[in-house]
Amino acid sequence: MSTEALSNLLQEERRFPPPAELAATANGQADLYEAAAADRLAFWDTQARRLSWATEWDKVLQWDPPFSKWFVGGRLNVAYNCVDRHVEAGYGDQVAYHWEGEPGDTRTITYAELKREVCRAANALTQLGVKAGDRVAIYMPMIPETAIAMLACARLGAPHSVVFGGFSADALKGRIQDADARIVITSDGGYRRGAASALKPAVDEALKDCPGVRNVLVVRRTGQDVAWQDGRDVWWHDLVESQSDEHTPEAFDAEHPLYILYTSGTTAKPKGILHTTGGYLTQVSYTHWAVFDLKPDSDVYWCAADIGWVTGHSYIVYGPLANRATSVMYEGTPDTPHKGRWWELVEKYRVNILYCAPTAIRTFMKWGDDIPAGFDLSSLRLLGTVGEPINPEAWIWYRKNIGTERCPIVDTWWQTETGAIMISPLPGITTTKPGSAQRPLPGIGADVVDDQGKSVPNGGGGYLVLTEPWPAMLRTIWGDDQRYVDTYWSRFEDAYFAGDGAKKDSDGDIWLLGRVDDVMNVSGHRSRRYRSDHRPGDRGVRDPARQRARGRGDRRRARQGAAQPCHQGDRADRQAAADPGGARTAQDTVRQDHAAAAPRRRRESLDGRRDHPHRQLGDGPDRVQAALSGQQRGLNRTIMQRAAGAHRVPAGPFVMRWVRLTVGGTWQTDAQEVHKWRIQRRWQQHCRAPRCGS
Repeated sequence: MSTEALSNLLQEERRFPPPAELAATANGQADLYEAAAADRLAFWDTQARRLSWATEWDKVLQWDPPFSKWFVGGRLNVAYNCVDRHVEAGYGDQVAYHWEGEPGDTRTITYAELKREVCRAANALTQLGVKAGDRVAIYMPMIPETAIAMLACARLGAPHSVVFGGFSADALKGRIQDADARIVITSDGGYRRGAASALKPAVDEALKDCPGVRNVLVVRRTGQDVAWQDGRDVWWHDLVESQSDEHTPEAFDAEHPLYILYTSGTTAKPKGILHTTGGYLTQVSYTHWAVFDLKPDSDVYWCAADIGWVTGHSYIVYGPLANRATSVMYEGTPDTPHKGRWWELVEKYRVNILYCAPTAIRTFMKWGDDIPAGFDLSSLRLLGTVGEPINPEAWIWYRKNIGTERCPIVDTWWQTETGAIMISPLPGITTTKPGSAQRPLPGIGADVVDDQGKSVPNGGGGYLVLTEPWPAMLRTIWGDDQRYVDTYWSRFEDAYFAGDGAKKDSDGDIWLLGRVDDVMNVSGHRSRRYRSDHRPGDRGVRDPARQRARGRGDRRRARQGAAQPCHQGDRADRQAAADPGGARTAQDTVRQDHAAAAPRRRRESLDGRRDHPHRQLGDGPDRVQAALSGQQRGLNRTIMQRAAGAHRVPAGPFVMRWVRLTVGGTWQTDAQEVHKWRIQRRWQQHCRAPRCGS
């Protein structure tokens, strides 16, 4: 297929200018782009001054490629910036979090109350021997104590490593060992899909091989019976609640480690992404203020991710609190106790800004338009997406059914490694295009390049790279500088390779195609999936019934109440992927412990019914049925994709056209793959055939 056909696939003619009222009062105006273009470092110097610093920096950036130091010589305390300074300014009575548990229990925490709780937790950790530089692992559900624990660690200068509560004991163990954590903060459990889900047993199992852990601090959430090791395990309510609610924060160097967050690809050891203090807080605060147009005196903001992902770190905890936001935090899943749960919360708390994943949006599409229509969503004024490219159909559905045709949508691109949003519309000045992340934010350098690292012209596709250092960038991979260099900086000279494919449209706006290392090996050929439910000329969304009829796998995921990604790792990752509210941010974070699950995946690959190739996604002269073989879903797992300009291909297990999307933006046919697939299929059938004596 030609480059022209791929261009047609991504062609989108609809445009949505910002609402006049929002544009008139927007935080982010055109002068931000002008200031950043004139002097990028001076621009970041200005953004850093939005924070409170104990000591001002001597130099904005020290760049020794690929290692950076931002705001060199500056000192500050993250917890002070997120909590104390707001109380000192007279905003202690403002709500920091409206928390809602899945069973319906609620807590409202003001900034004054949050400060007291963070001080008590910091004093408790000090009593347990935690000092600056010590690592603390946090394995918690979505409860206020999770944010409190993170802030207490930041207050003490103790880097935290938050592990998503759906991960297995093995995943937790590996992260504790790699970070050499000395304290683990966890809970007896949390509520998930209407039932109590235990967490403490996974900690007990993990710590069998972690002799360096001194104490486990346990929050009582569900009241479940838990195993107890005297001398090691301590109840949160026994230790923390008895502490003083006064604590003097210490200022730390701008490059002092703030947290380690582990992310892994489909193979190899998880990577401990290290983020530091000053640059990270500068960028998450600035991007939260500019991209979401936050008005702290009036807005109620809700990021529906899980704190265990980087989205939760940056846009549930640090960014919003640094900007004095009032946030909603929800413990449970979108379909518990009913499928209108999110919209019930929007109505209840009069949410103004909603930030969630395209996975969730597509799930809501399948559930039907009538569910959100039953709630008052008039308080919403801005919508955001995060985690993966959003197809134009889902974008339009989101705008129409959730934003009631009036809310601008900011489609954001960033990663665990970047720490903060990098590419996004600014809602007050950007005319948005459904499905496009559009432009790098002011102060960010990004481009799309070809295999030789040369910038592609408008209309071309290639690799997304970041061309300039940025304040929130990862500093290294914990304990492995060489892996940091090899992973992110070796592919192109003087550029960070994000691992994503992208395309520029005729205006130079960026369209994300997904990860180029999220691939499927087909007999030595590396191919990748790209989900597109959009064809040029569509002016709405398809019938949800037709969506559900697309294949056995889609129907199964619909029954589970979530649209899961096509690639899945071990059982814990499938649980993580099944939660649209905690969907992927850097897409590789959902896949965990790949190698450990390989035997099971090989067994699944022999399941002919599950992996049957004719998952037909519609036909017509403007479709191409692209069957791509997927490792993790079985060698015969196929994903159909559509594009304009291809011939009609009949349905059927053998009559299909095999194609492959290259990073350069072209499609290549691979006729030999059909033959190889048939041979492989026959061999699998032979292996499954009954044998004498079996």
